[in-house]
Amino acid sequence: MSSIPVERSSSRLTPNSSRTITKPFVPTGDAAPGGPTRVQRILATILAMEEGAVEATLATTMERFSARHAELRDTFEASFANVARDVARGGELSLARRLLIGAYFTHEYSIESAALTNPSIVPAPDQSGLAEGSTRFILSLRAIGEGHISSVEFRTGVVDAQGGVHVDAPSRFAATARRVAPIYDKPMFRAKLEEMRAFDETASAVLASLDEHFSLEELERVLREIETKRGARVEAIRTVHWLASSNYESVFDPSGSVSERVLFPAAPTESHGMEDARFVRFEDKGDVRYFATYTAYDGYRILPQLLETRDFVTFKIATLNGPGAKNKGIALFPRRVGGLFAALARLDNENNFVMTSDNVRIWRSSTLIQSPASSWETMQIGNCGSPIETEAGWLVLTHGVGTMRQYAIGAILLDLADPTRVIGRLREPLLEAADDERDGYVPNVLYSCGAMVAGGRLVLPYGFSDVGTRFATVQLADVLGALAAQ
Repeated sequence: MSSIPVERSSSRLTPNSSRTITKPFVPTGDAAPGGPTRVQRILATILAMEEGAVEATLATTMERFSARHAELRDTFEASFANVARDVARGGELSLARRLLIGAYFTHEYSIESAALTNPSIVPAPDQSGLAEGSTRFILSLRAIGEGHISSVEFRTGVVDAQGGVHVDAPSRFAATARRVAPIYDKPMFRAKLEEMRAFDETASAVLASLDEHFSLEELERVLREIETKRGARVEAIRTVHWLASSNYESVFDPSGSVSERVLFPAAPTESHGMEDARFVRFEDKGDVRYFATYTAYDGYRILPQLLETRDFVTFKIATLNGPGAKNKGIALFPRRVGGLFAALARLDNENNFVMTSDNVRIWRSSTLIQSPASSWETMQIGNCGSPIETEAGWLVLTHGVGTMRQYAIGAILLDLADPTRVIGRLREPLLEAADDERDGYVPNVLYSCGAMVAGGRLVLPYGFSDVGTRFATVQLADVLGALAAQ
């Protein structure tokens, strides 16, 4: 362990099974060929209920769940719409019966029942109304629920002038976003298909029928037309639609608190999880945006994706392109370096790299900067979030894997002008799992997705053993002094 004095917080963020969202619940299963589907059989039962029974069942449901979810009636209306095509007389139904149908085809999902971990922290867009020396922050968290599906949650809080970390109590409600299909750029779309080795005659025919910028609705119209033509490859059509569905926007109700907002998987690439979001406040000539890279997992493959937001209300989600857009652990620098976007990466599962690009969504050029050198990191190394700019250089928190798959957090220092040059490196971990942090879903692991500096202190949130989250603070000068000495 490093001799640098590190202070751990006494408070912890741990999983709360009562944090739930609503999701559509449409069971599958067909009867014999030509017979009704399971959905149709369920609907027939509900349609046969007496109106009094309908109203009583709905009232009981509303009484039991209204305190757990805001706008529950709107949720039931949306769920009814999912199955309305199977209701022969949908226009004749009472509001109570429509809502009850929606209630049957809705279920709760506990978003953090398994873990609340792998945090990243950034200064909040709004810093008004604070005591002198304090910094308001937004904390992102990897929430793991039923089926080990990961989503992105948020918390807010303040670091006070004395370095105390205060996390606001989250809202009792949690909600997912409204998904909006974006406008697609044809050259970018083609480049990704080529990179995936999926740009064949069918895909070429699809793009040839579209303008330089096109919507999902326009794409789906062309796909239906191409599908009817002889020689069209069904697999190519599915791949084109899969790629389009993986690029979208998520829009939340701005009136709700940040802690209510849950980025839940909404694309094929991330159907089994949105993992380890690394948020960074990015400034370019006075323009401030927040980026986050995360790992999309579909149950078979991992794919790095990009989040972009200005207000934590609207999020743009896009696939990353280029040979550098692979593996886990991409973390963007907080500004351009030498006129280019820059990012940390672990392209080979073992070493740390720096990538540069003139486009934040396309990554081709990479330089190896660090390999395992100490016993605590022999198995592999990676980053613990975006670099932090200091007068001494780019401070990069790292993680290393040692014996018995123990994860510890270290640090390196990169040259400000040339971040491919390492100018300092801790030989011992800055932080290792304490005895009361070693047990959990994945034991002996400390991991962070991003820290920040506030009041001269490094504020480091970290996940422990894939269970919960804790905070550590350390004087920035102490860390930089230790790096300079080595």
